[in-house]
Amino acid sequence: MNKRWAIREVPAIDDINHLATGLNIDPVLSTLLLHRGIKNYDEAKYFFRPDIRHLHDPFLMQDMEKAIDRIETAIAAGEKIMIYGDYDVDGTTAVAVVYSFFKNHHSNIEYYIPDRYKEGYGISTQGIDYASANGFSLIIALDCGIKSVDKIAYANKLGIDFIICDHHTPGEELPDAIAVLDPKRADCGYPFKELSGCGIGFKLAQAYAEKNDLPFEDVSRYFDLVAVSIACDIVPIVGENRVLAYFGLQKLNSDPCIGLKILMGVAGKSISYTISDIVFLLGPRINAAGRIDDAKHAVELLIACNDEEAQIKGDLINIKNTERKGHDLQITDEALGMIGDSQILIDRKSTVVFNENWHKGVIGIVASRLTEKYYRPTVVLTRSNGHVAGSARSVLGYDLYEALCGCSDLLIQFGGHKYAAGLTMHPENVEAFMDKFEEVVSATITAEQLIQQIQIDAELRLTQIEPKFFRILNQFAPFGPENMSPVFLTKNVYVSGNPVLVGQNHIKMTVMQEGSALFDCIAFGQGEQLSQIKKDVPFDICYNIEENVWRERRTIQLNVKGIKVS
Repeated sequence: MNKRWAIREVPAIDDINHLATGLNIDPVLSTLLLHRGIKNYDEAKYFFRPDIRHLHDPFLMQDMEKAIDRIETAIAAGEKIMIYGDYDVDGTTAVAVVYSFFKNHHSNIEYYIPDRYKEGYGISTQGIDYASANGFSLIIALDCGIKSVDKIAYANKLGIDFIICDHHTPGEELPDAIAVLDPKRADCGYPFKELSGCGIGFKLAQAYAEKNDLPFEDVSRYFDLVAVSIACDIVPIVGENRVLAYFGLQKLNSDPCIGLKILMGVAGKSISYTISDIVFLLGPRINAAGRIDDAKHAVELLIACNDEEAQIKGDLINIKNTERKGHDLQITDEALGMIGDSQILIDRKSTVVFNENWHKGVIGIVASRLTEKYYRPTVVLTRSNGHVAGSARSVLGYDLYEALCGCSDLLIQFGGHKYAAGLTMHPENVEAFMDKFEEVVSATITAEQLIQQIQIDAELRLTQIEPKFFRILNQFAPFGPENMSPVFLTKNVYVSGNPVLVGQNHIKMTVMQEGSALFDCIAFGQGEQLSQIKKDVPFDICYNIEENVWRERRTIQLNVKGIKVS
């Protein structure tokens, strides 16, 4: 697929040079800082030196005092407390943090994860009925509940109190809970709005610790789990999330909790984890528990107290992940075949595919793969509990949630955000939805949004890539949404030696530019470009700069994202 190269606007030269001089850094690095809104020495120090003191006071969050008061009352009275969380990575890590923390201070506590297939997303009537039947008087809901107005009303009738800890956008009406912790609620003055669901749970624990004069180590021990949630829930890694991710990665790589240590071993990489490693190695395994079997297995792993118990759960989750991969590949192949066999589907500006036999647990992954292939808003549908359920994914800059709002008359319910969403409908509405979604997308998407884009941060000469530059560049990490690993453009490079095709369609080569050293390169999935790369013929590359470790030897490597013959 051809990709559009889009170079970010260069800030004012005076601003670039002023910041570069003040920090004694390369102007390209000061350009990257200005792109991130960092304009002076103090802001740069805050960015480059994350500090525990940068975490905000949890009591700045609306209703936090009410939440802590209710928990203290429950603990003092010996009430049964249920920790209720969603079945994905964010939800299960949130449950692991909050359950483990309060278990140290209250023995009458259990956790509950809804069944993805029987109960669906969020707070369920079945979960509330279970709480009522088993004598729970307080439920702390994590990563869900902000729109569960009717469910909370039902719980109130049964005499069950709720504390909601959510990070999704509220609806017009807030649930009538004892406390609703959500920085996105209109009346919440909390300074940072983009915490993960697990991050909200962490702030609850932090508030309880502060109120009760507990050492900060009682909550900082969960930094690794918070970092996993931040990585896998794709929240912006800026502000408070950057601090939590920074210290979370430190803990993950030096002293992970038993469950994560076992999972890292099962995943085949036990050290030097980055945000990307979490996303691709740990996240799918944790998610697989709920996609294929029961998300309680993930929580049991994450709260495990000994290696033997954790190893059993880790091995089970790894098996479920292998099973998940099988479903994923099979359904992706079937969906691609369905599109390839239909000129109507090929010509559309959206993709909607439906098969009532597809496994609901992997349709979100399949939607992501189809979006990568055809690069347009995509919905994958299957049968579930008498209805049709779907997962939707979008492309850069296109608001998927707004598109679904335009189809709301055909949906039973839907929710999500700009780039990912879930939905349900009656089976008889599937065809009408396919047509309506295409109509809405066609009317609102631009031609540029339908062409995959490589966003280039700055132009760079290879001679600028020296040890100090690379050392400072590494301090921009942890990388993630709104702080992505910078992509550089270098023009007129030449190949040295013979480029080769390795693995599945990857190019391995060495390049240089006039006056520069040689740099090893890897270009994943770009084998079709090999014929264009010829000795003595200049070409342009855009790339990330990364460290490659091979047999304890560390070298700088260019991870090439695009190649164009000059």
